[in-house]
Amino acid sequence: MDNPARVAEFQARLKEHRAQLQAEVAGILPPGSRFVLEIGSGHGHFLTAFAQANPGRQCVGIDLQLERVARANRKRDRAKLPNLHFLRGDVAMLLEVLPPGVLADLIFVLFPDPWPKARHHKHRTMQDPFLETLAAKTLPGAQLCFRTDFEPYFRDVQAALRDHRDWVLTDKPWPFELPTVFQERAESYHSLIACRR
Repeated sequence: MDNPARVAEFQARLKEHRAQLQAEVAGILPPGSRFVLEIGSGHGHFLTAFAQANPGRQCVGIDLQLERVARANRKRDRAKLPNLHFLRGDVAMLLEVLPPGVLADLIFVLFPDPWPKARHHKHRTMQDPFLETLAAKTLPGAQLCFRTDFEPYFRDVQAALRDHRDWVLTDKPWPFELPTVFQERAESYHSLIACRR
């Protein structure tokens, strides 16, 4: 049985973090706006380059690791990119706190942790419940761009999207190319794009 005091402390920290994330998001994405989302943005190389190439688009990267987010924000500041923002947190929470009418129109998921052991598959981001949540916060026609060097994960994501009611696999070209650190290290990788129905 969980310690009630520890549970209460955890819930209070979670509530505080949610409120902080909601305030940050409200400051960068006004109601009704559109944005590009990178899930697991790491040190921000990819999204910084994308934001530089697309100054008219609001770009948001989210990552769980504070140190990564801090490094990514330093990159943004050096590049002087007012259309780029990196946030610390869980993507599900980010989607929960988006202001009314704010929708993603392009999503990148690049080389996420594949959680290769079967008992850890529950930790994978790209699963049906998350795909449904993401669909509710995206514009119809939005592109979901997924890339991994772990073929079993790629096949699982491909299968999940193939039969999904909210997403359809396409043969659209990759919208922006910049090799990530993981991509440069990989012997090979697999990419797919799904569009929001």
